Amino acid sequence: MTALAMPSTLRVGLSRGALELKGFVREKEAMVFTFAMPVLLMVVFGTIFKGRVDGTNVDFRQYFAAGIIASGIASTTFISLGVGIAQERDDGTLKRLYGTPMPPAAYFIGKTISALVLSVTETVILFVLGGVMFGLRPPSTLERWSTLIWVFAAGVTVCTLLGIAVSSVPRSGRGAAAVLNLPYLVLQFISGVYFTFSGLPSGIQQVGAVFPLKWICQGLRSALLPDTLLPAEPAHSWEHGRIALVLAAWGIAGFVLCLTTFRWKRRGDG
Repeated sequence: MTALAMPSTLRVGLSRGALELKGFVREKEAMVFTFAMPVLLMVVFGTIFKGRVDGTNVDFRQYFAAGIIASGIASTTFISLGVGIAQERDDGTLKRLYGTPMPPAAYFIGKTISALVLSVTETVILFVLGGVMFGLRPPSTLERWSTLIWVFAAGVTVCTLLGIAVSSVPRSGRGAAAVLNLPYLVLQFISGVYFTFSGLPSGIQQVGAVFPLKWICQGLRSALLPDTLLPAEPAHSWEHGRIALVLAAWGIAGFVLCLTTFRWKRRGDG
């Protein structure tokens, strides 16, 4: 008797990704919260905020829109994955999957595909909304398109790895949303999403500069907003080299944390 050949890990991962997306669409509450929250924030705060960024001719609402797009990337990756995986661990889904012939790597490939598709979708929605409401325009040169693509890819990668790693922190699936949304909310305020980063107190700037959201915001501003904004940036330059370095460091840290902290079972399951 000839044994049936198992599909490749990549093929199983792609199938898993499609399954993840179908499951996300079926969970109306999660879908509405993930997509509606950044849209709602953009509409509400974009209506409230007025004027130009100090010392520039750039509309502050465009500055804010770039930040909300970065925040949306963190929402569809860090928050969605962290909460979703914690809930799957809590209800025993992860334990059952681990007991199947599915290669463990296929599970993470599926999660990554799901996070990427959701991030692209949310970015397009927010960009179109920012264009309609605040006159946000696509990158004007090939170089800026290139910057948009690599910053987006690096941001999705880093936040996906950190979302998987942080899923082990909540003690239960029910408390995962509260545990993860607190640091996410704080990071938005100290990373230049709601206020110009250079306008924050220097101590808060130093704390915010440690985390990746600040650099994703800055990278997206460099792709979407004109160079006339540079006087409002702390270093008066886009600092692409530093953005790449910081995101690479967080990517490595997130990968190591995934390898060392990820659990297929709940605490106490043995």
